[in-house]
Amino acid sequence: MDENKKAAQRKKVSHFITMAVLVILFLAFIFPFIMVIVNAFKTKGDITVDPLALVGSHGFILTNFTDAMKKMNFATSFTNSLLITTVSTILTILLSAMTAFVIVRNKWKACGILFSLMIASMVIPFQVLMIPLVSLYGGIFGVLNSRITLILMHVGFSLSMATFMFHGAIHTSVPMELEEAAFIDGCTRWQTYWKIVFPLLKPTIATVAIIDAMAFWNDYLLPSLVLGRKELYTLPIATQAFYGTYSTDLGLVMAALLLAMLPILVLYLFLQRYIVEGVTSGAVKG
Repeated sequence: MDENKKAAQRKKVSHFITMAVLVILFLAFIFPFIMVIVNAFKTKGDITVDPLALVGSHGFILTNFTDAMKKMNFATSFTNSLLITTVSTILTILLSAMTAFVIVRNKWKACGILFSLMIASMVIPFQVLMIPLVSLYGGIFGVLNSRITLILMHVGFSLSMATFMFHGAIHTSVPMELEEAAFIDGCTRWQTYWKIVFPLLKPTIATVAIIDAMAFWNDYLLPSLVLGRKELYTLPIATQAFYGTYSTDLGLVMAALLLAMLPILVLYLFLQRYIVEGVTSGAVKG
C-alpha cells in the first residue's frame, strides 16, 4: 500500500515537473510574438524607453498600422504574397500527391530510384544552391523578377518533403481493396485516384497545406533573390522599407510584422487540428 502511494506521489511530481517545463517553453516561444503585439501600438520613443511596458506613455497608437500599410504598399504586397502562396501550395499538393500515388502503386525500379533521389535531395540545404540558382536563372535564362519563376522554385524545393508525407499516407491509410473495387465497378485509374484515393488524404493534405503555406508566406530569402522590382515584393520583403541605414522606426516595424503574420496565423488556427492526424497517418502501423 505504501509502495502504491509512493508511486502515485512520484507520478504527480513527474507530471508537475513536465507541465512546468512545458509552460516555461511555451512562454519562451510566445514571448517574441507578445512583444510584437504590445509594441505595435507604441511610438518609437516609448519602445526605446520601455519595450516591456504593456502601454506606452502616449497610450495605444493606431496610426502605426495605417502608416505601415502606406509605406510598405500593403495592398500590392499582400496580393503578391497571397497569389504566390496559394498557387505554390496548390501545385505542391497536387503534384506531390500524384507522384506519391504512382510511386506507391507501381513496383517499377524507376519509381524506387526516383523516390530515393527525392529523399536524398531533402538533406541538401538551400544555401548551397542559392548562388548557382540565381546565376543560372538570372544570368543565363533571364527569368528572374517573375512571380511564375518564384512559384516554380517554391514547388520544386517543397515537392520532395510533400511526396514523402503523401507516400506514407497512401501506403498505410489507403487500402488497395478500395481501388480494386472501383476498377471492378468500371472506374478508370484517373477516376479512382480523384474519387477514392485523393479524398482519403484530407488530413495529409491539410498538414502539407499549412506547413508549406507558412513556409511560402514567411519566406524572405528566396523571394529577395528572385523578385527585384518593388511591385513584385511579398510582405516579408516589403518590411525592408522600415529599416534605414541610421535609424529604424520600431513602431512601424512591429505593426508591419503583425499585419504580415495575421493572415497565416488565422489559416494555422483553422487547420492546426489536422496537423497531428496528418503526420501520424503516414506512420508505420504495428
